[in-house]
Amino acid sequence: MAAISSNNASNWIREFHPSDRTSPRMICFPHAGGAASYYFPVSRALSGQVEVLAVQYPGRQDRYAEPAIGNVENLAAAIFRELPPEDLDRTWLFGHSMGAAVAFEVARLMERELDRSPLGIILSGRRAPSRFRDETLHRQGDAAIIANVQALSGTDAAVFDDPDTHRLIMPALRADYQAIETYRPSGTPRVSCPIHVFVGDADPLSTLDEAGSWRDHTTGGFTMRVFQGDHFYLTARPAEVIAAISQLIVPAPPRA
Repeated sequence: MAAISSNNASNWIREFHPSDRTSPRMICFPHAGGAASYYFPVSRALSGQVEVLAVQYPGRQDRYAEPAIGNVENLAAAIFRELPPEDLDRTWLFGHSMGAAVAFEVARLMERELDRSPLGIILSGRRAPSRFRDETLHRQGDAAIIANVQALSGTDAAVFDDPDTHRLIMPALRADYQAIETYRPSGTPRVSCPIHVFVGDADPLSTLDEAGSWRDHTTGGFTMRVFQGDHFYLTARPAEVIAAISQLIVPAPPRA
């Protein structure tokens, strides 16, 4: 398959660094309000070892003109249609916060529509779908959403000070909040691939117990790695996160 990049016909998938098409592939899903560029440092750190692809949701950056999608399942379905269908035997999914829910739903679609699974999914900073909280920020004013984003340290507060930037950001941010706050899959959906959970020990959006409930959503293996930090522990501790990802997905060198 031809390289997937910002210049590819698909607006959905970004590749920041060239890669060996035989190396492990990791498809990354951003958080609410996030963009593919959030994973540029991850791609740089894993360059030469992992083919890192990042999903660009509509409604942000170069896709500002497109309407955002305010439903996790619909967003996952749109992404699924754009993903390279081959090489699932070397593909991992990684999602942070809302991106974890989207990655999980994409994995479910892979199993249902292709009868194939990714090698595993790494779900970061998100409680399991079976652990509901009543959240309604998406119904409140811009100020409430912005205050929440700033409290989580997910976006530089200065970007909201410019009226034009504020106007561009808010529709997608509100749609993302709607998507994740209304995500209520029925029953206890499961995938057959392993689930590996990453979580900060002081994350206000997911207790360790809530994160641990992801074990109920797989018939494969389950692990959980706890990092020191809050919801965006991975921004504060990038080297630890990269090392943990590598430990999971990068093959060990052959023994001499």
